[in-house]
Parts: sequence; C-alpha cells; structure tokens
Amino acid sequence: MSKRILITGAAGFLGSHLCDRFIKEGYEVLAMDNLITGDLRNIEHLFPLKEFQFYHHDVTKFIHISGSLDYILHFASPASPIDYLKIPIQTLKVGSMGTHNCLGLAKNKGARILVASTSEVYGDPLVHPQTEEYWGNVNPVGPRGVYDEAKRFMESITMAYHTFHNVDTRIIRIFNTYGPRMRLNDGRALPAFVGQALRGEDLTVFGDGSQTRSFCYVDDLVEGIYRLLLSDYTQPMNIGNPDEISLKEFAEEILELTGHKVQIAYNPLPVDDPKQRKPDITKAKAILGWSPKIGRSDGLKTTYEYFKSLPAEEWTKQPKEFYK
Repeated sequence: MSKRILITGAAGFLGSHLCDRFIKEGYEVLAMDNLITGDLRNIEHLFPLKEFQFYHHDVTKFIHISGSLDYILHFASPASPIDYLKIPIQTLKVGSMGTHNCLGLAKNKGARILVASTSEVYGDPLVHPQTEEYWGNVNPVGPRGVYDEAKRFMESITMAYHTFHNVDTRIIRIFNTYGPRMRLNDGRALPAFVGQALRGEDLTVFGDGSQTRSFCYVDDLVEGIYRLLLSDYTQPMNIGNPDEISLKEFAEEILELTGHKVQIAYNPLPVDDPKQRKPDITKAKAILGWSPKIGRSDGLKTTYEYFKSLPAEEWTKQPKEFYK
C-alpha cells in the first residue's frame, strides 16, 4: 500500500516540485493550497493521476483528512518580501495557526511532519557562515519581522510538539533557492533581475551590491528535503548551497546569461536587509550525505529558459521594490 503524504503550499514553487518528487517515489500525494500566492498551473499536470488529490483549503483553518496519513510537509507560507509585506497578517497566521493545525493533524494521525523554516531566522547575521547553533539577529518589529518571527515561532511550536506530545518532527532551514516555477513577480533577486532584463530595463541592485546570497537549485533542495524527512534527525538543519556571491556579481552573471545590453542601477538598501547569507551545511553532509550537485551556471540556464518560455504578459508584472 502506498504511503500517503500531505503537502501544504503545494501549488507554490517549492511545493509543486515536492509533489512531483513524491509522486515519482510512489507516494499518494494530498496537495493543499489556498492559492493566495500559489498557482494551479504548477500542479495541473498531476491532476489526471489517481495518486494525486488537491484540496483548496487554508491551513489556518481546521484541517480534516480522511484515512491514514504517514507524512506531512508544511510548506504553506508567502516566501518573498513582496508577498509578506502585502499580506503580513496572513503570513503570521500561516506560520503560527497554520503550523499549529498541521502539528495537531500529525499528532492525531501519528504522522511524521517536516516544517519549512528559513535562513531568515538568522536575520542580519553576526555569524558567518550561519550554523544551526546560531540564534540569529532579528528585528521583530521591522518590515521583515512578520516573516522572520512567524518562522521562528514555527520552529518553537514544532519542537514543543516534539518534546511534549512526542510528535515525530523535522525542521529544515531553507536558504535562497531558484529554478523553474518561480514567479517573475515575487520580488526575489533572480526573477527580479531576469524580469528586468527581459523587459530591457536596468537591473536594480540595492545598496552597493556587496551583500551576499547563496543560491541553491531547486532539484538539489528537494533532494535534501527528501533525505531529511526520511532521516532520524529532529533538530533544525540547514539545506542550501554554500557557493556565496555578491548581488552585484550575481546581477552581472544575469546580464551575461541574458545577453541584454542594460546597466545596473543602484537603489537605497531596504530596512533590515541581510548583509550576508551563506549556509554551513556540515550537518547535512555528515547526517544526510547531502550536498548540492548542480552548479549555478547550469541551474541559471535552465531557469532562464523557463522564464523565457512564459507568455510576454507575465514579464510585465514584475515589481522592483524589494528582493531578498
């Protein structure tokens, strides 16, 4: 009999790739999304499959699933500044009430649950690279606090359910990830740069561009999630690519990739924008035998081809206010 897995945020960028992976692995996938930021086009290819079901539901409301359930992947949450600055209350609710509901379901079903935390729990870090033992430098009342603190609460309540209710839990801290199915209008660095290049606009870099990020291709991240879910490790774990690059250098790579003859424009740095971001993946290597395999050059080519294949009207939706 196939294992059953519930994936929340299933119509989003990461959630849809997780649906694909677990279908491929022979699971029965129950996909859940309220479609505030998700897109059914990401999972419509799965609808004809008998082992796939979709639930249009908001996880901040009570979750009912009939029958047995083996695993839960809780990936429901806005994940870009453009989104969580527009819907701050919903962002806080999905990280708190949504996580509470998913943990209650896991307890009721005897299911193992993996929750998607983020490198943003480290805030603007004073430790570099970031290890799982670092507690972070977060402004709880700044514009990014609604996302950062929602994820920090998520980790705390997950560990409470683990220690107090003996729920089988996993916590992943995801660093910057990219690949096909990202939204061109979600405000993150890669789609922001590509969208601007496709429209023939200058690429917007905030500050002097010296702030760094570490970009992991989605297939590598999904492999790390899969291994962590099936492992015995219950503490938070970083999954990301430690290949660090400044945003100025990254913008230059996008210009070279796209071949567009535009310039880099510099704007003031957003409030609480992290200056550095690089995962220490020592634990992932030792415990999961995981490390990223896909280089940025190859991953960017695949992602750029995906963006180019989108209808031209998609390119015009890209906002330029903010990215992470």
